[in-house]
Amino acid sequence: MQIVSAIVTMLGGLAMFLYGIEVMGDGLKNSSGEALKRVLGKLTGNVVLGALIGMVVTAVIQSSTATIVLAVALIGAGVLTLKQAVSIVMGANIGTTVTAWITALAFVKNGGDNWLLWLFDTDTLAPIALLIGIVLIMFVKSHKSKNIGDICMGFGILFVGLMNMTGAVKGFAESPAFLELLSSLSDVPVLGILAGMVITVIVQSSSATVAMLQSLSATGAMDFAGMYPIVMGINIGTTIVTAFYCFVGGGSRDSKRTGVVHVVFNCTGTLVFMIILSVMQSLNVFGEGFWTMRATSTVIAFFQSAFNFFTAILLLPFTNQLVKLSIIVVKDKPGRVHRHPELHTLSEKLYISPALAVVEATKAVAAMGHVAKDNFKACSEKLLGNAKADIEQINANEDSLDRFADRSDRFLIGLSKAVETEADDRQVDMLLQTVPSFERVGDYGTNLLELAQQMETEKTTFSDSAKRELSLLCAAVYEILDVTVNAFESNDNEMAKRIEPLEETIDDMVMILKDRHTKRLKNGTCSISSGLVFMESLTHLERVADHCSSIGVMMLARGDEKIFRNHHKYLQEIHSGADAGYADACAKRRAQYLDPLMDIQ
Repeated sequence: MQIVSAIVTMLGGLAMFLYGIEVMGDGLKNSSGEALKRVLGKLTGNVVLGALIGMVVTAVIQSSTATIVLAVALIGAGVLTLKQAVSIVMGANIGTTVTAWITALAFVKNGGDNWLLWLFDTDTLAPIALLIGIVLIMFVKSHKSKNIGDICMGFGILFVGLMNMTGAVKGFAESPAFLELLSSLSDVPVLGILAGMVITVIVQSSSATVAMLQSLSATGAMDFAGMYPIVMGINIGTTIVTAFYCFVGGGSRDSKRTGVVHVVFNCTGTLVFMIILSVMQSLNVFGEGFWTMRATSTVIAFFQSAFNFFTAILLLPFTNQLVKLSIIVVKDKPGRVHRHPELHTLSEKLYISPALAVVEATKAVAAMGHVAKDNFKACSEKLLGNAKADIEQINANEDSLDRFADRSDRFLIGLSKAVETEADDRQVDMLLQTVPSFERVGDYGTNLLELAQQMETEKTTFSDSAKRELSLLCAAVYEILDVTVNAFESNDNEMAKRIEPLEETIDDMVMILKDRHTKRLKNGTCSISSGLVFMESLTHLERVADHCSSIGVMMLARGDEKIFRNHHKYLQEIHSGADAGYADACAKRRAQYLDPLMDIQ
């Protein structure tokens, strides 16, 4: 019964440890989201830099699996190459050892009146961290303080869980079966490797498995020879966990190759070091005392760090060979090639880093805007009879836009629940409203194409005046669309302010053209069939400009509380002429488009 109670207590402690890691990791990640975004944005083809970034990111988010999953998502988003992801994997293996050094603090005990040792004694450190954390979360109540509070709470919970695990295993030191088990691990290293691997796969966390090992070391019954194979097995076990994430969910071939590299990397390191250490042990290098010395928590942390560091040093020069091997294992297969791969980059795996997910979502929506703009131009030229449009290409683009709109809605709704800052929250809100606008621009383009095809079927044409008028209006609409997409892509609010004056000018042009064409229909200058097409075209073109105006206002609203609270009031104010800069911009746009329009007879 005592053994059962100890096992239950140990599992409860493990649960608290895992939860503590998650809370602390979330707090670290949330408080460093912008820094994480900037760090990943500096990735180059330099594998050493990639390894350093992988190490830093893993130390921040406290999970090598999370870092590798994030790298896989960034491969899918086109941000990382396979080679860069491989270097990040190598660094992640080093970064994950930080947790072992943190947990080693739990075994610091006050040996007297030394105040520093007293402070780092777990019995002191855990309650202090919990107290600070709860004060920051419950009483300060700011976004920054909550993140720091989460870090402290996670830190404290982690130590409490570790203390429970350590207390549970103390009785094992008196168990002959337990001592015999540890002895067998020393005598047969393969058993140690298998034990570490299996437990890591079950627990789904190498950090937690190392913490369990550190707790077991508190019994004093584990020596170095029995410890090091288990640590190596833990490293193999974590590759199985990450390989699962890389292969499930219809990941790209490069994401699967990343999983393969991680497995090969850790297995190769284990094989090399097992051979070296086994030979050294058989030759009694360093003396008998080295191999039989007690494996303390600090020794375990040091060995895990040294093993992962030297494995990275050993295999970093062979990055290209690892990439080639992964390509051999996961071969390319012929399949459908996406016309616009940038529209297929959003993955829920990016939620691991919400700040980065917002950046990648913005890039994808900007790519959507370019596709919609190009489709509109092709369709409008077809309507004007200036080009022989590729109907198949236009329809394929429209299909891509529709599919992306569906996928992005689901992605952005999920992302809205994960973002950590008000700025990112407003950005996601803007993206949710921008996607339907770009999608509607694509629809209006295909509407123009259908009108052009209708005229071909009915063998009708526009009058010379009507064609010149429509051509000028299409030019104005294409310009506002170009300004909108470029402003959105470059996140340029000053450029966004140029949208509304052009939209108001387009409204004036449409009003004038409707009046003119009504007179032409009355005079019989235009046929009823072509006249109806002309009037319907004006409606579609005007609505494209309206959607551009909407996107521009939403961009400005992100950083302007007045606009954010009431879009319509903002538009009413600038349209009233109170803003001298806006009035001047409108005058220039009218001179650009209305004056030539009035010259058309």
